[in-house]
Amino acid sequence: MKKNGKSGDCQRPYRLAHQVLCITGFNFQHQSLIGYVELLLHPLREDLRRIKINCKQGRIYRVLIQDKWEAPFMYNDPTLEICQGDARQRNLDFFESCHLTATNAVNADNASGEVTIKIPQEVVPIVTELKPLRVSIEFSLENPQGGLKFVVPDLDGTMAEKGAHLFSYGCENSSRLWFPCIDSYSEPCTWKLEFTVDINMTAISCGDLIDTIYTSDMKKKTFHYFLSTPTAAPNIAIAVGPFEVMVDPNMHEVTHFCLPHLMPVLKHSTGFLHEAFEFYEELMSSRYPYSCYKQVFVDQAYMDRSAYATMTIFSTNLLHSARVIDQVPVSRTIMAHAIAQQFFGCYIAMQSWYDAWLPKGIAGYLCSLYLKNAFGTNEYRHFIAQELKTVQDYEQNTGAVILDPSELEGPAPRLYFPVSHPHTLSPKFAEIFEKKAHLVIRMLEIRIGRELLLQTLNKLLSLATQAAQQKFQANTWKNMLMSTSSFLKIKSTVTGKDINVFIDQWVRQSGCAKFFGNFVFNRKRNVVELELKQDMNAKGAMKYVGPLTVTIQELDGSFNHTFKIEENKTKFEITCHSKSRRNKKKKIPLMTGEEVDMDLNAMDVDSPVLWLRVDPDMTILRQVTWEQPDFMWQYQLRYERDVVAQTEAISALEQFPTPATRLALTDTIENDQCFYRVRMEAAMCLARVANSMVTSWAGPPAMMTIFRKMFGSHSCPSIVRQNNFSNFQHYYLQKTIPLAMSHLRTIHNICPPEVLRFLLDLFKYNDNSKNKFSDNYYKAVLIDALVNTISPAVSMMHITGQGPTSTLLSEDARNILEEVTRCLNLEKLLPCYKCTVTVSCLKAIRKLQRFGHVPSDWSLFKSYASFGNFFDVRLAALEALVDYTKVDASADCLSYLLDLVENDPDPCISHNILRMLSDSPPFTKKEESLLSTEALVERLWKLMNSSTSHDARLRCGGADVYHALYGRTRPSCLPIPESVMVLNLKDKTTMLNPSIIPDISESDLFDDEEDISFSTADESHTASEIEAEDRKRPAESPLPVEEVKLESNIDATIQAVSEEGSAFKVHVKEIKQPPTSEPVVTEKHREEGSAFKLKIKIGGKLPRPEEHRKDSTPPLPCIVGSPGSTNPLESSYAKEFLKFAGVNPDAIPESPVVPFSLSRSSIFASASVASNDSFAGLSEDSSSLPALSVRPKTPDDNIVRDTPPPIAVMSSEAGKDSATRDEGSSKHHKAKKKKKKNKHKHKHKHKHEKAEKGERHDRHDKDDGKSEKQSSKMEISLPFKSPDLDEPSSPEFEVI
Repeated sequence: MKKNGKSGDCQRPYRLAHQVLCITGFNFQHQSLIGYVELLLHPLREDLRRIKINCKQGRIYRVLIQDKWEAPFMYNDPTLEICQGDARQRNLDFFESCHLTATNAVNADNASGEVTIKIPQEVVPIVTELKPLRVSIEFSLENPQGGLKFVVPDLDGTMAEKGAHLFSYGCENSSRLWFPCIDSYSEPCTWKLEFTVDINMTAISCGDLIDTIYTSDMKKKTFHYFLSTPTAAPNIAIAVGPFEVMVDPNMHEVTHFCLPHLMPVLKHSTGFLHEAFEFYEELMSSRYPYSCYKQVFVDQAYMDRSAYATMTIFSTNLLHSARVIDQVPVSRTIMAHAIAQQFFGCYIAMQSWYDAWLPKGIAGYLCSLYLKNAFGTNEYRHFIAQELKTVQDYEQNTGAVILDPSELEGPAPRLYFPVSHPHTLSPKFAEIFEKKAHLVIRMLEIRIGRELLLQTLNKLLSLATQAAQQKFQANTWKNMLMSTSSFLKIKSTVTGKDINVFIDQWVRQSGCAKFFGNFVFNRKRNVVELELKQDMNAKGAMKYVGPLTVTIQELDGSFNHTFKIEENKTKFEITCHSKSRRNKKKKIPLMTGEEVDMDLNAMDVDSPVLWLRVDPDMTILRQVTWEQPDFMWQYQLRYERDVVAQTEAISALEQFPTPATRLALTDTIENDQCFYRVRMEAAMCLARVANSMVTSWAGPPAMMTIFRKMFGSHSCPSIVRQNNFSNFQHYYLQKTIPLAMSHLRTIHNICPPEVLRFLLDLFKYNDNSKNKFSDNYYKAVLIDALVNTISPAVSMMHITGQGPTSTLLSEDARNILEEVTRCLNLEKLLPCYKCTVTVSCLKAIRKLQRFGHVPSDWSLFKSYASFGNFFDVRLAALEALVDYTKVDASADCLSYLLDLVENDPDPCISHNILRMLSDSPPFTKKEESLLSTEALVERLWKLMNSSTSHDARLRCGGADVYHALYGRTRPSCLPIPESVMVLNLKDKTTMLNPSIIPDISESDLFDDEEDISFSTADESHTASEIEAEDRKRPAESPLPVEEVKLESNIDATIQAVSEEGSAFKVHVKEIKQPPTSEPVVTEKHREEGSAFKLKIKIGGKLPRPEEHRKDSTPPLPCIVGSPGSTNPLESSYAKEFLKFAGVNPDAIPESPVVPFSLSRSSIFASASVASNDSFAGLSEDSSSLPALSVRPKTPDDNIVRDTPPPIAVMSSEAGKDSATRDEGSSKHHKAKKKKKKNKHKHKHKHKHEKAEKGERHDRHDKDDGKSEKQSSKMEISLPFKSPDLDEPSSPEFEVI
């Protein structure tokens, strides 16, 4: 079914026109700031009485309206603790349900917020006249945990000399973390920004720098920025520090900022930026929308790129010198993407989160076009193929990615996190979401044409520019926001094409098409019989209906054929344009128009087909598994000019380890006309093919001859020449070939000795003295290659407490360890760019440990993982620690990693640790591990629940780890709560916790007494609550709720303790006798320590989850004596109820009722719904249970309800007095009960009742005394629901 609108559809009763942000002081020592904000609001309704804004972490001192009336305000942030008051729930479904509820409660798109301001009475006349309101808020921020990062190095000198700086950060909608605002993209406004800093500091923010004013003592200065373009609060940022400033020499509107001593690398890294601006402006025929652009490079950045209006905050790790090769394409792509986000993402923002795919996808699309322009078509197509594979893998292995789920038909794909808000998304999902959005925009370009798409983008920018120049009015700036509907409307206006079908298929659905295909050539008819199948049952697969292109390369040329895919299995016939050539030699024309000579001896003499390709241009999201002979793959690799086709051929040839495949791969590696990435993949594939051909391989190891021919000395090929990386293709190949050779293995699965000597010689003769480029990446790859030659050590018996020693190492392992140690020590003295050698050395040492060559010890990695080391070094050490935790099951190491997550100053490090743990979990829910403890569960739960409210990405990363370890269900390592059920999946039975009822029999467990339990509710029920409950009452309920008295006349505190031989012992510690009721509890039972013995029995029909979901706390009808009456049957309502149930009220003897409610601390009852508590162990649909009630059972209590709740029967020795009824009466009651049961048995379809019905009646007939005893039992209503199970935490039992 369709959802009721988007989150941004909730109309805010006011509009924001302008905001002032003034921070009057920054304190780096105490990491605090103080300031105020002013919001100019235009009321839209005369009855506006409350204003809601967003603010987290900050302390608000006072709120003024119109600068003279102080307004009261209230702060409430449910995201501080997601599962408030919960003590037992530990399943992920419950957490995510509460997470979404808490997030929506403060979602600015829903007109909500953490701070609610009440408008004073003096301001009401102004609101009534719909005049603007100026709301001033004074606030401070002390030691923020998120949103604003203070970087203060532990050095001597002043803050400026130490390089101390600060900057804002966070995912979408995170500006609330550092100043009060309306934190929504749907509320743009103009901005005035003022920041007062020390004289040696520089404040950078959004907008134009209007003025810089110095104080009279010249110790401080104030930067004044003004942003005239309407901008939303999430796109506002700040950076303060002793930055060095450089105005771009090619574009004076662009300014670059970096920390001290980084100016040389800043100049080189940003020298290309003007080219990106010119490319985008020319591409869209539109100028850059802002008047300025600022790039700020900071340390300990939250992510590599954070784009805001007129400025972007980058990590200093993107800066590089002219000597570095590998970092250039990475840094340029990231910076170009940030510029694209200025057009779509900052200038034109999303209207709601459901529309986020548009700005994200368009920015990614523009960036890919720049990539194509800057690095070539081959790099672009390789990039698209990698993005496509990444999206396919995620949807196939993890879950569905729907770009716009707001109008989803049918149930949404089940993920373990909500996708309706950026603060609830898995970080992995957010990355894949952005990639898929880009691919969908590219598919749209293919569908309608690039020119029409660019015209649409130009139209969007033109409308936004016109809107930005207008003064504020209601809905004046709506063209500054982009939604799916507005995009489709403009698209239709510009192009005249309807793309709703395309949007429904790729934006509002998930999955990728999966094709399996093969073909046969029919010589008689000269046609190719093609068969395509779709696999729609696989995870992440979708049914594709639409056009599909097949390219066939024949002897006379390349031809495209488009087919309509409608069914799961489709057969086509393609008529060939050429006929087979016997002995005629003629050049073969290719798709590019080039004509080449081919050796046609390998192909079928009767067939003119050289190879086929399905969807060669990647026009849809698809995965193709194609079958064709090996010689066709070899032809495709040699002669196809598309790099994606060559890559596909290399992957397929790995399955054909033949001499012809070896020759084709070798020719590809040596071909200088081939794209360098294809040559690299061919080298890796050749190593795998050589291992498959190890028994028939002849000659030197694979690729050794090629390497010596290309890079060896002319006089002595075994000695490598001096490094010269001026040819970038040769540089990448020189790195790849040694790495590929390191994977070679002999028939005994060890690396050939000549390969190891070859690699050691590369270290020995490496000379970079005359090379103008750095060789740090080359040396790092050599270390990786050296370690790849290691095989697992032969297991030996060691002295207890000792591991392998250097004297026991083999000669090869000792040489490798010595080389790695030498490089690591040298790196400490002369560190290279990004410490790449250290990173490779740490990985090498860990691999030596894992293979048993050196003792497994994590102290080395712990020292490198500590704060103060370079970022990449810390990541490498942490990766080793995660691997150590998994292999050695080290609880101390895991605890250390979680300590870093909770306390590390760098938020990016914490995020990466969680990412590593989720990608490589120490254990899974299907494994038995010593690490899986209750303490670990509680620690992870606390991390998600309350410790990461300041960082949504960190909180969701913790949920990823929890899911990787325990899945969606309750962890099996937790003890089963006393009040939950156990479901035996093998026997299809249910029972209470066996530790509570150790001697209970199956017949007793499922003995359905068909009893009626009348419950009382808490005294806290108000009239409005009763009325609301009545509105939610099921239609078949016999009485309206307001007709049932829900007051308890006796307060009791019940304490359940275990007792040998019985289920529970209920102590009645205190009883307050009501003044109008006869005492029914004897003096004996008023004494301290008197007890009721309790036995739990389950019966009745389980309510369906959807029925239970409608009303989380359904009040049970109860019959309670009214004041002044001891007989509840005197009530007219009670009599009406009994008549409805088919019972004569006059035939029921008088029996006093003892109503009392159990304490909320009881193991049977949970807290109220408001506290987010629910029954322990249930799924997300579970909810709080009503209070339980206990009363003596009367003979005619066997009234059958339409939907009887499950009951628990409590036997008591105190009931002996009520058990003195005569035996004849008991028999008469039993016969009457049996008759009633036969009359209403269609209402009792519980699966356990059928198995026990006959035995139950036989037992009652044989033992009348037992029936008499049962008639005196006390009963407790125990409503519960059938949970929506995911997977069992154990093979047979599941806690529900």
